[in-house]
Amino acid sequence: MKKQAQQLIEIALQEDVGKGDVTTELLFPSPVVCRGEIVAKEKGIVCGLEIVREVFLRLDSSLTFSSLKEEGARVEKGEKVMLVEGDGRNILKGERVALNFLGHLSGIATQTKNFVEKVKDLPVYILDTRKTTPAWRELEKYAVRTGGGKNHRMGLYDMVLIKDNHLAILGGERKEAIRKALRASCGKGFKVEIEVESLEEALVAAEGGADIIMLDNMNKEEILAAVERIREKNSKVIIEVSGRVNLATVREFALTGIDWISVGKITHSAPVLDFSLDLYPL
Repeated sequence: MKKQAQQLIEIALQEDVGKGDVTTELLFPSPVVCRGEIVAKEKGIVCGLEIVREVFLRLDSSLTFSSLKEEGARVEKGEKVMLVEGDGRNILKGERVALNFLGHLSGIATQTKNFVEKVKDLPVYILDTRKTTPAWRELEKYAVRTGGGKNHRMGLYDMVLIKDNHLAILGGERKEAIRKALRASCGKGFKVEIEVESLEEALVAAEGGADIIMLDNMNKEEILAAVERIREKNSKVIIEVSGRVNLATVREFALTGIDWISVGKITHSAPVLDFSLDLYPL
């Protein structure tokens, strides 16, 4: 498990357990052996089982586990996904933190899968964005992959992506700002993507050597025209669409001949997938 996930687990346990679970400690002064069953309360995609296991093991390394679903599997309402056995006091302590991780990550995986299913027969990838919960990016992008999506850049450090505010700071006429940005960025060892808002800007980007062109907030007709003209200029450039994308429109965009569709809502607006943990004394 990567360091960022481990740190999040530590922070979450400290936040919830703190100096101890006073209710459980008052009611159960000595160990009580229990079995916990984690149950899906709605259908979706399971993601985060290893995180759940790690949460409980941080509290009690003697707990044992049985996974009843594989990571990334579909689950129906009422299905069990994992069993945990051991001292019920420590299962109680980790219950909420474990379910919070599981519900959030499964929600993202489920939301991603919903988008992926809409375009599964087309040569288009569904990508995430940097619209993630602060400090959760590694886990949330993992959940996207679990749901069948692809990751865009992880951060500002691994790819050049020239956006509208970069162009605004460069100043001057927008097309010339695009040319200036591409001249500065191309050939420096990074993939170069540029966000454009019109057909004219897209063609400037294609001629300027961009590896990826993001068509931002364009309608279907504008995208169709841009794809045709960009392909004439540079058949190898990757064409991405961003903005105006939801479950009702994603297939319509995918049919325009683009390569990538980036969807911020698969991370920033994914509903939590609800799970419960039921405890039984043994």
